[in-house]
Amino acid sequence: MLIIRSLLANIFFYGTIIIGCTIQLPIALLPQKVTINFWDKVCMPIALFWIHLFAGIKFELRGKENILKSEAIYACKHESALETYAFTQFVPTITYVLKKELIYLPFFGWTQYFYGMIPVNRRGGAGSMKHMVKEVKKRTDKGRPVVIFPEGTRCSPGTTKGYKSGIVFLAESLDLPVVPVAVNTGLFWAKNSFLRYPGTAVFEFLPPIYVKNKTKEEFMTELQNVIEDKCRELNQEAVQKYPYISKFLVENKNDAAHK
Repeated sequence: MLIIRSLLANIFFYGTIIIGCTIQLPIALLPQKVTINFWDKVCMPIALFWIHLFAGIKFELRGKENILKSEAIYACKHESALETYAFTQFVPTITYVLKKELIYLPFFGWTQYFYGMIPVNRRGGAGSMKHMVKEVKKRTDKGRPVVIFPEGTRCSPGTTKGYKSGIVFLAESLDLPVVPVAVNTGLFWAKNSFLRYPGTAVFEFLPPIYVKNKTKEEFMTELQNVIEDKCRELNQEAVQKYPYISKFLVENKNDAAHK
């Protein structure tokens, strides 16, 4: 039954995304606001509905009071593809910092470009960082918040590959608060897995952190600790409620050892 439900969830979910990408091409000729509304209010709600219907994955928002109405950067733990799809349902119009290679994918990558995603060359050094700051400022000046995955890649639940300092550079350069976001999504939509496990995927927004009057090391330590500690709580809560997902939780080990 799990295989059948996962198959249906994947077919309908990705089918909706493919259809959305196709529709997006002519929409791209219109003002960008139309593109944003199409994805945030039409395509993604439908795609996530299939995940709930077939896979039994529900979404829970916690810490709503920490979602800022002003300009902000959101630092989100990255465990699965769910974060990249569901985040706009909690923070409308938000855009992402992502690796440049994704923009070149036919249809899907083009859609991300038209939506206003921020591609970054991760091997570009100082020049790439300056470009990222410039592009993030363009978005925030228009009232669009930005989410960045500070580890730069997905990590299995209970693990981390270390937080990259680029987010400090952003927060300092633009004088913006950073809102940490903890998730447990990797327990239900496991990394590199076809199967989708039923349960409640939690997105918890934590109180904002300010880089002012902190050293780079202090800021990074605080950011990593608050996110990882909360993720640990969410993971344990989920495993107690849904014991069948415990196999995806890897505590106190380096993610690289589990590839």
